[in-house]
Amino acid sequence: MTTYNSNYFRSGLKIIFDKEPYIIESSQFVKPGKGQSFVRVKLRRLLTGKLIDKTFKATDTLKSADVTEITVSYLYNNRKFWFFINKKTFEEVFATKKVLGESIKWLVEQASCLATLWNNEVISITLSNFVELKVMETNPGLKGDSVSTATKKAKLITGAIIRVPLFIKEGETIKVDTRSGEYVGRVR
Repeated sequence: MTTYNSNYFRSGLKIIFDKEPYIIESSQFVKPGKGQSFVRVKLRRLLTGKLIDKTFKATDTLKSADVTEITVSYLYNNRKFWFFINKKTFEEVFATKKVLGESIKWLVEQASCLATLWNNEVISITLSNFVELKVMETNPGLKGDSVSTATKKAKLITGAIIRVPLFIKEGETIKVDTRSGEYVGRVR
């Protein structure tokens, strides 16, 4: 395992801090007029996504994290685990509901995702920014409501409920932003 001196901390570097994997969001080398130089670092904890600020002496060292990212496709779930297949090796990996978090609302079969593994265990699943989902239930819109900014609730094929414009009908496919959970547009 590679060891990095704090002078070489850069954005995107994955390290082990407090026995857990972190990614460096930003680092700033500071050399004051008096005293020892230091490095101010913003670290994102890969297990939870929490952001912390930390200051390291110029002589401090940390080990690199053995974190890998693989492209996977969603297969199925058994309500306890969500199973994915590695697109290169065809090996199956799984994630828990806790790891997936809000992403569960947007998962459909064969959806391509990015899985982050640490010690051969999935610690996060990142979906693409936009998904196309079919509307399963919604109230019918009124004639002439195609230009209005008013919205109504719609239940999607994954079970997620979002706000959509009044002109969206059952059976239509829409584009949804997975980061905010908002309607983006209709797919033709």
